Amino acid sequence: MDTTSPANNPTAATIIIGNEILSGRTLDINTQEIALTLVGLGITLVETRTIADDQAMIVATIRELSSKYDYIFTTGGIGPTHDDITAASVAAAFNLQYVRNDEIYDIIKKHYSSLGEKLNPSREKMAYVPESSTLLYNDATMVPGFVTKNVFSMAGIPHIMKSMLKSAIPMLKQGTIVKSKSIEIMIGESKIADRFEAIQLKYINVDMGSYPFTKDDKHGTTLVLSSTDYDALDNSFNEVKNLCDNA
Repeated sequence: MDTTSPANNPTAATIIIGNEILSGRTLDINTQEIALTLVGLGITLVETRTIADDQAMIVATIRELSSKYDYIFTTGGIGPTHDDITAASVAAAFNLQYVRNDEIYDIIKKHYSSLGEKLNPSREKMAYVPESSTLLYNDATMVPGFVTKNVFSMAGIPHIMKSMLKSAIPMLKQGTIVKSKSIEIMIGESKIADRFEAIQLKYINVDMGSYPFTKDDKHGTTLVLSSTDYDALDNSFNEVKNLCDNA
């Protein structure tokens, strides 16, 4: 059981959409950015999924997760190409019309007119979103993301996603922030596992994790403690630090 976040903290899930992620051609760094942002807002990221550019799969995943969590964040699939099907899929998931948003259309039209270019069907496609969606304006691109019910649909390109996520923050209900402390020790985790577990059992409101690593061919362990009970976090960390000093 997760003891680090209060039961009334908002919950969230991410849906990373794109065949390029699943094939390994593109590295997903959006999940980390979203997770770090949500931690700082007291929102608990419970689940993350990476799925293909498949409308039936996107629709089913959105329906499932949007009914389980307070917020859903999707990345990818809102561009001009044939495989950009997130907007249409979100509309289908909520049985909404997939319509041209006049504000987005005007933004796109003015942008390409300023370049001496005309709209084509691919460019115009970016103006289509589920009806009644709220727009996610951002500083990174002319085309906004959008919010439909509790689903925040953002670009897959990391710097654009980050800007859209920043725009989403004022729309989110915040919870109690989980604070973390960590300590690194250059011994294998098996040597301290029993004593570390004893501290965990003593402080049930603190989540404690042990993460092994290798540095200069030597085994080491990073111990991470997290909680919304800040006094318990400080006290348990002092005991863990003492454990490390005397290991």
